[in-house]
Amino acid sequence: MVLRIAFLLIVWLSAVPIAQAQDPKAAVPARELVVGVKDAPPFALKGADGTWLGLSIELWRQIAKSQNLQYRFVEAKDMPDLIEQTAAGKFDVAVGAITMTVDREKILDFTQPYYATGTGIAVPVVSVMNWGTLRRALTSFNFLQAIVALIGLTLGAGILVWLLERRQNEYFGGSITKGISSSVWWSTLAMTQRSSAEKGPQTILGRLVATVWLVVSVITIAVFTAGVTSVLTTSQIQGTISGVSDLTSVRVGTVKGTSSEGDLIRRKLKFTSYETLGEGLKALRGGRLDAFVYDKPLLTWAIRQGFASRLKVLDVLIEQQSYAFALPSDSPLRKPLSIEILNTLQSDEWTDARVRYLGEESMGLR
Repeated sequence: MVLRIAFLLIVWLSAVPIAQAQDPKAAVPARELVVGVKDAPPFALKGADGTWLGLSIELWRQIAKSQNLQYRFVEAKDMPDLIEQTAAGKFDVAVGAITMTVDREKILDFTQPYYATGTGIAVPVVSVMNWGTLRRALTSFNFLQAIVALIGLTLGAGILVWLLERRQNEYFGGSITKGISSSVWWSTLAMTQRSSAEKGPQTILGRLVATVWLVVSVITIAVFTAGVTSVLTTSQIQGTISGVSDLTSVRVGTVKGTSSEGDLIRRKLKFTSYETLGEGLKALRGGRLDAFVYDKPLLTWAIRQGFASRLKVLDVLIEQQSYAFALPSDSPLRKPLSIEILNTLQSDEWTDARVRYLGEESMGLR
């Protein structure tokens, strides 16, 4: 009888941990959780009365309500501080626009991601021609290629006329230097319709070449003029930056200590770091930068709030990103929070919150 009781006791004791492991709520600490947060509108923003709002904050509140969690928010000074304090265990959870990266995964745990986005590019709205836009347009490869072609045609026509006229025409005679310079000068004047008949070719072949050159030069000048107009108009309407490949030759900025800074470092792009997003956008608006790289939804929100008339976000992504809650390594909260995130993402409350903070267009993303 004693052996039977002992056996049943051992079985019961071994079953308790298994039952707790199968119940995610059993792993949630029965104490007030310290939730780290950093200002990153529209995912986390602090109201005038000190209340935290935002898409990530609403997601956390829905999860905390369903899990009956007690918590308090503690603000971190910046993203590196938020990551460091979470990794050290001073924060039980970190909430906000926290990008999942390889480096962070080495020191943290992440929940199931709740928002998919990417690194975006903000540029000035080019509504009028400025010297910077004009300079970059006139030093572009296509423009320089057209200039070289035009000079080459002019030299070719001048040298050909010199070869045909040097023995028959005193204007193209003399030394090689004098003759070629005179013929090239004539072909330049002919191209601009400013040459005189007295100083033109006199032989039949020379005049035949001159006639062909006059026709070709008219067409060449017309095409060149149209090309220049197109380059300047396109630069005026669209600016000189349309994607990540254009960042190699312009002044780029980003926020210090963020995943966006890591993206630029991996791509070996030169950039200037700013302490806050607001400082960087002011530099972009003031002409001290040509582009600013940061999380696209955060860029979009900030520009809508105070820079809409001067700045815009390009419809491109440098790197794909996923936002998640961060936890100390081996945190017992990871699984229950991930399960609740998956449940909440299917709710009407989450859909309403996304539309409210990010607009209808955000529903095209996960």
